[in-house]
Amino acid sequence: MLKTQQITLEKAIVQSPGNIVSDMDGEKVMLSVSNGKYYNLGELGGEIWELMKEPITIKELVTKLQSQYNVDQTDCQLQVTDFLSQLLEQGLVSIHS
Repeated sequence: MLKTQQITLEKAIVQSPGNIVSDMDGEKVMLSVSNGKYYNLGELGGEIWELMKEPITIKELVTKLQSQYNVDQTDCQLQVTDFLSQLLEQGLVSIHS
């Protein structure tokens, strides 16, 4: 998996264009125009999505989430990088250079 290997704490990540996102009962749902699939990002995934409107490093993302939630840094990093890897594989986000 070449794409997932690119995700490190220092890399900046940003939303890919061409997705239609809506709020449904506090959760973000998205339609990818490029692949025609629907995604439920959930509440926390929706927060992460909003933070990626502009390029942001994974480290900054983790720091912001830790300031809002009582979560261990290592657990937060693992969960965030796993989530972002899934989005990257689907073409929903891209690594910003």
